Amino acid sequence: MSYDLFRPLLFALDPERAHTLSITALEALGHMPRSMAHLAKHYTVSDPRLAQNLWGLHFPNPVGLAAGYDKDARAAAALPALGFGFIEIGTVTPRAQPGNPRPRIFRYPASQAVINRMGFPGEGATAVARRLAALPHHPVPIGINLGKNKDTPLERAQDDYIAALEILFPYGDYLSVNVSSPNTPGLRLLQREEALGKLLSVLDATNQRLAAQQQRPSLPLLLKIAPDLQGTDIQVISALAHGTEPLVDGFIATNTTIERPVSHPELSESGGLSGAPLRDRSTAVIAQLYRATQGRIPIIGVGGILGAADAYAKIRAGASLLQIYSGLVFRGPELVREILEALPELWLRDGYSDLARARGSAA
Repeated sequence: MSYDLFRPLLFALDPERAHTLSITALEALGHMPRSMAHLAKHYTVSDPRLAQNLWGLHFPNPVGLAAGYDKDARAAAALPALGFGFIEIGTVTPRAQPGNPRPRIFRYPASQAVINRMGFPGEGATAVARRLAALPHHPVPIGINLGKNKDTPLERAQDDYIAALEILFPYGDYLSVNVSSPNTPGLRLLQREEALGKLLSVLDATNQRLAAQQQRPSLPLLLKIAPDLQGTDIQVISALAHGTEPLVDGFIATNTTIERPVSHPELSESGGLSGAPLRDRSTAVIAQLYRATQGRIPIIGVGGILGAADAYAKIRAGASLLQIYSGLVFRGPELVREILEALPELWLRDGYSDLARARGSAA
């Protein structure tokens, strides 16, 4: 069934209610193997040209689900059937918390934009670990996005990231460190050079310790950054990924923005803005990161992807992988298939034999 048929029904609901209903439906679907197989047959694009190996992980295609949709891993079993090449759970905090007061999600269909001020609501790391442990297998890589609890003082933020990592370490394929959400007071201060270096050093040490204790490889550690950083900030952050002792294995660019385009005065609610108005800024940050790291560090590009052209622009800016979320709100899961079917045509049109050669060509 086409998403266009029931989108009006979802849009008639409060945005958070619609989101919860979709999670509940997918959670139920996760217990129906035949239904998932039918869904996967419709949405999955099997094309070896789309596959990549990064960080020792196999990605069957470059389009993933961004953090923020499935905060508590309730839909983790069913989401791969929608055609995603990987999914990212979270943001997960060590302890359960309610998040910010409602209403806290706002849709703007005319602008293809979403504003959220969720504030990391969730059931906490133990509940997420329990659900991930119950998954029979991972058909695609699963990332876990880590954050801090709202009531944890900023000077003790590293304790929260460590606590969540210790609980979730056995269950993810990569980790994403979220220091860029605008909806947890003071969180973005952790992007400052001294604080960020200290946090990542401690997380790296914890990652290595847990790997040794559990006799398995350490998890790739990715840093999710804000789109509102300046060029000098990006230079500082990029330095964390190279040198004799790199602290991160990749970047996710970008989170939501606190800026508001003057061309969209209707976007007046406070919180993080995503969707079409974020597209160009996030793509510019990807290009800056790509240049700063000389294309040596994988980047997951996210922000304003609402079609194949948007996705391809992020690859040409330097992204190896992509994530979508707001695009799902307006386009539905058909967006994943649309992007995957179009990408090879786009890079071949421009004279590139594969994604790797197209990557960074416009940076």
